[in-house]
Amino acid sequence: MTEPTRIFHNPRCSKSRQTLELLTERGIEPEIIRYLETPPTEQQLQDILAALNLEPRALMRTGEKEYKEQGLDDPDLSREQLITAMVATPKLIERPIVLANGKAALGRPPENVLSIL
Repeated sequence: MTEPTRIFHNPRCSKSRQTLELLTERGIEPEIIRYLETPPTEQQLQDILAALNLEPRALMRTGEKEYKEQGLDDPDLSREQLITAMVATPKLIERPIVLANGKAALGRPPENVLSIL
């Protein structure tokens, strides 16, 4: 049995809404994870980063005030420290993230997710 398509979604984000619409237009009803309410665990985030082939900072919303307030622009912070910060403050996680067929894609732009469907 294959895993369902999942989207880490923020309904207030236009790119997230567009990505969800792109999926449903193709007949895919993804499991919707409102990550601001139900953040990924550190292990889930590590798995997502591995699937995206990204380092944590590349998946962070560096323009958020919390990024600067928490001193996350410090280049000496470890991968683990950045992941811990993302789990503790999920607003810092870039969105939307779609997981499908054992792969992951960041929906910026939304069409990026088509490559993993």
